[in-house]
Amino acid sequence: MEKIETFNTSWDAIADSPAEAANLQARAELMLLITKIIRNNAWKQADAATHCGVTQPRINDLLRGRVSKFSLDALVNIISALGHRVHFDVRKIAAQAA
Repeated sequence: MEKIETFNTSWDAIADSPAEAANLQARAELMLLITKIIRNNAWKQADAATHCGVTQPRINDLLRGRVSKFSLDALVNIISALGHRVHFDVRKIAAQAA
């Protein structure tokens, strides 16, 4: 009988390592927060780009959820330009069942 592989998160399923999964998840969460700020302000992409200190095509990539196009560093810079500060909440990962 073939063993079914299970994962704690969808990021764990697509990443090559737990570190990569954590990085993907952090980037996705920051992207969602930035998207929410942009939508709450009803900014057009060009306006959002000005507020974020990036180009309109970068905002388009962000709003389309293109996680692979952004580093954590770039996303922290964007959210900082919007007047927000990043705070990390670090928790121990629960052991996966064998």
